[in-house]
Amino acid sequence: MHGEFATPEGCPTLVLNADFRPLSYYPLSLWSWQDAVKAVFLERVNIVSNYEIAVRSPSFEMRLPSVVALKTYLKPARYPAFTRFNLFLRDSFVCQYCEDPSELTFDHLIPRRLGGQTTWDNVVTACAPCNLRKGGKLPKDAGMLPMQAPFRPTVNELHKNGRRFPPNYLHDSWRDYLYWDSELEP
Repeated sequence: MHGEFATPEGCPTLVLNADFRPLSYYPLSLWSWQDAVKAVFLERVNIVSNYEIAVRSPSFEMRLPSVVALKTYLKPARYPAFTRFNLFLRDSFVCQYCEDPSELTFDHLIPRRLGGQTTWDNVVTACAPCNLRKGGKLPKDAGMLPMQAPFRPTVNELHKNGRRFPPNYLHDSWRDYLYWDSELEP
């Protein structure tokens, strides 16, 4: 057993939909051990795999679930909510002007002072220096066109991008349910 799994706190549970696909890839759909145990007792999930570590009370012992599947299929939304995180994920966590992955902000192509709105079709990921350089100008006036035209992504498009950013830790019992590029295998 790995050292980080010596306590229940080091045992997150991968949550799969009823079709055995993760609810999300990025962030990966994980529950704390407490939420997983509660869902088991409320009969909302089936345990697919367990850790070796168990939790105990005076009258009960249970190995912690490492993978659970919902009993009821949750139909994913077609389109994700517009959030800063989802915007960065759509744009692969890089500035759309210079490809720098640091100091990320977002930029309104049509500036708000000119009536531009905070929508999928008007906002791109920008690093702070590029955002400052563009200022309140239109992209063509600033001589700064984004690498990719902004668009409203589907949940599937975000999931596809999310697969490019696996978490730092993947428990062996999760690997059969997660699909990242083969070069990411240990």
